[in-house]
Amino acid sequence: MSALMQTYARLPVTFSHGEGVYLYDTEGRRYLDGIAGIGVNALGHAHPGVTNAIRKQADKLVHSSNLYRIAAQEQLAAALTQVADMESCFFGNSGAEANEAAIKLARLYGHERGIKKPNIVVLEGAFHGRTLATLSATGNRKIQAGFEPLVTGFIRAPRNDVEALRQIAANNPDVVAFLAEPIQGEGGVKVLDSQYLQTARQICTEQGWLFMLDEVQTGNGRTGTYFAYQGLGLMPDVVTTAKGLGNGVPIGACLARGEAARVLGTGQHGSTFGGNPLACAVGLAVLDAIATQQLCANATAMGQLITDTLRADNSIAGQITEIRGKGLMLGIELYKDCGELVQPALDAGLLINVAAGNTIRLLPPLVINAGEARDLALGVADLIRKFN
Repeated sequence: MSALMQTYARLPVTFSHGEGVYLYDTEGRRYLDGIAGIGVNALGHAHPGVTNAIRKQADKLVHSSNLYRIAAQEQLAAALTQVADMESCFFGNSGAEANEAAIKLARLYGHERGIKKPNIVVLEGAFHGRTLATLSATGNRKIQAGFEPLVTGFIRAPRNDVEALRQIAANNPDVVAFLAEPIQGEGGVKVLDSQYLQTARQICTEQGWLFMLDEVQTGNGRTGTYFAYQGLGLMPDVVTTAKGLGNGVPIGACLARGEAARVLGTGQHGSTFGGNPLACAVGLAVLDAIATQQLCANATAMGQLITDTLRADNSIAGQITEIRGKGLMLGIELYKDCGELVQPALDAGLLINVAAGNTIRLLPPLVINAGEARDLALGVADLIRKFN
């Protein structure tokens, strides 16, 4: 019996190594990775830039703590704020930690304005993490069950409903922020309407709320721009990211601009491991690779290729409700729950994920090429074709 707590229903495979978009198990079998560690391995596996960054930094210094200045952390903060058009950055170890920082920042922002019990508007179907605060902000009752009492201070709104936002603004003077994912990943790859987000931004400006975007999954090139909001012509006050930023090395970031950039002060937030030299050296390597290898453009092109290949296959059209997403964040919604497809996909040498019960979620590495993207699409089509 395993000594691990049984918090995961793990598939019967152990990987020994990887290269590019492929993983290899302990028996030597190869798998096309269509999920990239749940959107983490943006540069694929064993990327030379990441490997070299780890080796060079580990040879010098892995950790020193935030009691002291960290050169790589300052360099990564400068690079990230520049690409994001933000002003300041806090580093943690995960997306949940980045979102915790944003929630704390919003609450402190409210308290500084004399609001004793600040509220944050969050959306139905959202996923923001599994810590108590981010779990409470998440719109999934199933994963909240058993962890009550949940953290208060969140007002839930229906997705893409502008009128509901206006009603909340009119009736809730203690709201201080709006928090949303541009594309809800765990919620089934549900894309928020661009006009809805534009209006939400406008309401936030009118009401003095912080407009906060959770780009833990959509950031770092996945949707075809470095951050999804850049493809929508939006500018948040706070943006969070993680996953692809470290290509497997744990790192998360909360970035802010304007008033939000100056809310948190000395001693008001922290992280023992956050932004250590190793993680930040890797983050710098990831940013460099995304820029120099033109991976944002590749995400757009390869995502379109996968989508076009699936839509052109008439033999599966009757089983698909919708194909949605942006760049290399794609959801193929079927007419019925399809969680059972994960095992036959594994048997076929293909790694996929199912979100919201009935949606095949694809998050392949951004380095995927046309041949590999076509193989991924054809493999998924074959799974759907055989699904009864």
